[in-house]
Amino acid sequence: MSCASPGAAAAGAVEAAPDAAGTLDFAAVYQAHFAFAWRTIRRLGVPADQVDDVVQDVFVVVARRLPSFDPGRSHPRSWLYGVITRVVRNDRRRQRRKDRPCLPLDDGSEPSLASRLPSTAPGPQQAAEEQEALRLVSAILDTMPEDRRELLILADLEEMPIVEAAESLGINLNTAHSRLRAARREFDEALARFRAREARRSP
Repeated sequence: MSCASPGAAAAGAVEAAPDAAGTLDFAAVYQAHFAFAWRTIRRLGVPADQVDDVVQDVFVVVARRLPSFDPGRSHPRSWLYGVITRVVRNDRRRQRRKDRPCLPLDDGSEPSLASRLPSTAPGPQQAAEEQEALRLVSAILDTMPEDRRELLILADLEEMPIVEAAESLGINLNTAHSRLRAARREFDEALARFRAREARRSP
């Protein structure tokens, strides 16, 4: 399976809809959710040079399991997120067995940046500031407990409704709300510490 670029997939994405038999077409699911899968896998800490392989693994699982998916019981994106997290965890276990060193979290290739930029190309200074902000967000996410990080990614970065995010993570709504509050507080505290360090370094 060859993966299209995240930007290209996002540009032509439309929401996958079940056919008359109530099943989803794999090509439609791939087109609609490829960019979401790519961003989520990257934000979950998979090194940039391994993301394409993990994305491919995810959609291999999707192709195999799609005939048993019931659109009436779950949103496709929620179901896909469950597949993503399992594949990412399995990949981490394989990497630990291989004892391969982790690469730096960010190398400037994070596709979610492009999806959030204005349509006009930024100037060099703006682009540098956005890249730096992206690296900071990724670095903070990497320090957070996995359950809080996952919820923050879905609710704040992907802007997924909290009900859908809770469904994706298999938690009840009250837990999701309390966990999200804790995640936001932890993120804000980490950001404040970073800004304080930067202020001390400034002349």
